[in-house]
Amino acid sequence: MSFLGFGQGADIDIILDDAATRKQAEIKTEDGRKEKLYLFYDGESITGKVNVTLKGKKLEHQGIRIEFVGQIELYYDRGNHHEFTSLIKELARPGELTQSTSFPFEFMNVEKPYESYTGANVRLRYFLRVIITKRLTDTTREMDILVHTLSQYPETNSSIKMEVGIEDCLHIEFEYNKSKYHLKDVIVGKIYFLLVRIKIKHMELAIIKRETTGSGPNTFNENETIAKYEIMDGAPVRGESIPIRLFLSGYELTPTMRDVNKKFSVRYYLNLVLVDEEERRYFKQQEITVWRKPDRAKKPVIFQQLETRKQPETEEGV
Repeated sequence: MSFLGFGQGADIDIILDDAATRKQAEIKTEDGRKEKLYLFYDGESITGKVNVTLKGKKLEHQGIRIEFVGQIELYYDRGNHHEFTSLIKELARPGELTQSTSFPFEFMNVEKPYESYTGANVRLRYFLRVIITKRLTDTTREMDILVHTLSQYPETNSSIKMEVGIEDCLHIEFEYNKSKYHLKDVIVGKIYFLLVRIKIKHMELAIIKRETTGSGPNTFNENETIAKYEIMDGAPVRGESIPIRLFLSGYELTPTMRDVNKKFSVRYYLNLVLVDEEERRYFKQQEITVWRKPDRAKKPVIFQQLETRKQPETEEGV
């Protein structure tokens, strides 16, 4: 039966031109699983074809189009999707398909300003969406892609020096080799005990991820402990120094994201915790910047062009 368009169905497949060679990477889904998606970078083109396979003899439609969408979804406001990128290509004018058809598409040099992200309260995603407009119910198909943002070596990367002190009881200085770390970096540092008059039981260093969504009274902060590193188990003595060496490659980090489209931020902190024999806890927290270093083996063309303008500085502690 094809009265009013009933029974005129079709299957839609989106095939990328370079699907056989394009790298894939993992991203966490809302339910905590991981899925592999095709990986893109800012400025790269997205080309391919849309295959429309008829389920019947013909398909009447009011037009066929493909969209490329970048969107932020706040979980507490699921009804509103905030689109920061929206590109549309018309594939077919209103008419009738009498056989399965393939439509080529291309989005050239597409701007992808932010990194794909799935967090506790927010998701940023990019996807292709094909829409066959029909009289009653549209037929749609979506295909997610993954976007990574790359950074150049920081022009300045000063060390972090801080003190923890309780008057006449405790005086500790600690130093980290830099304040900006790439995702596969190593945090190198040292802790100096200048005065110890309380009995410290143990000390640990934690990496805290803080996701901030919303603004004003609707601001939500979600803290997650990404890593814990035991620095010391036992009482230190005055004049002692303890080295720190924490490898970031074993942890699931993202680049630092600040005020993404005025919707959310993701920041990282080094949290030093001391616990004394009476179970009192002493904290000292310092923000660090995390960035994504390009793969030396294969860099996107747009990043190669950027890098020729500025040679990277020598990096410590790698």
